Amino acid sequence: MKEHLTGMLLVISGPSGVGKGTLVKWLMSRDPSIVFSVSATTRAPREGEVNHRDYHFVTEEEYDRLLAEDAFLEHATVHAHRYGTLKSEVEERIAKGQNVLLDIDVQGALQVMEKAPDAVSVFILPPSFEELERRLRGRQTETEADIERRLANARAEVKLLPRYTYAIVNNDLDRACQTLEHIVLAEKQRTTRYLAALTEDE
Repeated sequence: MKEHLTGMLLVISGPSGVGKGTLVKWLMSRDPSIVFSVSATTRAPREGEVNHRDYHFVTEEEYDRLLAEDAFLEHATVHAHRYGTLKSEVEERIAKGQNVLLDIDVQGALQVMEKAPDAVSVFILPPSFEELERRLRGRQTETEADIERRLANARAEVKLLPRYTYAIVNNDLDRACQTLEHIVLAEKQRTTRYLAALTEDE
């Protein structure tokens, strides 16, 4: 049997504090075919960061050119610096059979889904807003104003759940991890990504 496998674009998002980072880290430790795309940014490299490995570091002029060429799947301005996911970066990796994971906010995810409708999108939900608030407070990294803002954002983001392909409630971490892994395994076998051609026995 001859097999041909192309990769997928996997978009994971959800409210701040819901546990996306933990799920993503677990999934990538289990599946070496999953990679992060390397984003472009206008900010300067931090100590230890390497161009084209951690980010594609570009000038404001280069970023403007990429924006004008519609080169981004999604882009945003964060803390006065601009970031963007390059279409070419994602397409090249997918063509190699790699599965590209984007851990991005809801607004970025919606941009990706519009430009890449075949993307597999997963929304991570908290079991309740009360539990989400407990987790945010437990991190002890945000001010009261930050917590209130994140909770308000979460209520708005959850309303966009129907735009996603899948939803996972992160109530039990082991179960949530297994559910995410099952989604990825099933999506790998879609005939749009996995082609098997039977050959005659010699």
